[in-house]
Amino acid sequence: MLPVFEFQKDLKKYNTFSISANAKSFAVFKSEKELTLLLQEIHKNNDPLLVLGGGSNILFTDNFSGTVLKNEISGIQILSENEHDILIKCGAGEVWHKFVIYCVNKGWSGLENLSLIPGTVGASPIQNIGAYGVEVKDTIESVEAINIADSTKKRFTAEECAFGYRDSVFKKELKSKYIITHVVFRLKKHAAINTSYGAIQQVLNEKGIEHPSLKDVSDAVIQIRKSKLPDPAKIGNAGSFFKNPEISEKQFSALKQNHPDVVSYPGLKTGMIKIPAGWLIEKSGWKGKVWGNAGVHSMQALVLVNYGKATGKDIIDLSVEIKKSVKEQFDIDLETEVNII
Repeated sequence: MLPVFEFQKDLKKYNTFSISANAKSFAVFKSEKELTLLLQEIHKNNDPLLVLGGGSNILFTDNFSGTVLKNEISGIQILSENEHDILIKCGAGEVWHKFVIYCVNKGWSGLENLSLIPGTVGASPIQNIGAYGVEVKDTIESVEAINIADSTKKRFTAEECAFGYRDSVFKKELKSKYIITHVVFRLKKHAAINTSYGAIQQVLNEKGIEHPSLKDVSDAVIQIRKSKLPDPAKIGNAGSFFKNPEISEKQFSALKQNHPDVVSYPGLKTGMIKIPAGWLIEKSGWKGKVWGNAGVHSMQALVLVNYGKATGKDIIDLSVEIKKSVKEQFDIDLETEVNII
């Protein structure tokens, strides 16, 4: 049976920025079969298509004059395992944090540093989500997706996903061409604890934990994120609004001369240095600043927030001003991480 279409659907509760925007039509799919049936109907009308997961990395600036499909494919399945590894297939509609905690409780390592990241499992490879020294690409074995044009199914290897910093082939060449239905992860049965990034080790030290478990690391990450990031259920936001820029070693040396307190990390590319966008924004005077109905979070300058009545345009206008300030003060260009619709 074809899932029910709703018309002129308000998407406010389907995006973590809590921005009101109407979709011409809206439907939920919970299986690959339902998805292919919906695609057949959509092709008849030749409407634009947008697929939502958790709506945690999206900003609506206007109504959507097409069909919005919400991915709610669920299920976790063990494909294979040996003494060292386990291969797990997860439905794209599963809540990311719940999946992480499921794996942590099973003693499977690789995702614990990515605890409490909002969104769904299906969005994780698109964005190549990362936090505290870990990127999801390090655990992804393959991605299963449906071709929007002809409803054929394709399996992408990790290499074919062309992962980059907060990037993948699904954000570039294959953007709007495939809908991810399942992600296969390869996790370790023997914990490979990573506490070297951010304040994880500090939190563990404060708790007197010398030999942390996966749960200890996950709990530390959750504690840190809760202390720095606003809860979307209480105040609209999409987490990190900007990517952390990478600059050359030469540019970094000049920056450090003027700002000895600059925070930095090794870049993904040889000879490049990563600078936290939050540090640049805070040093530019934006942390905690209110901009009409929008603003910059008081605890984390990387997060733009909706104080209740902001429009997508309000958020965009604020981001443009922040970019200008950072460019003027540091000659560094900030790149938006959030998907603008």
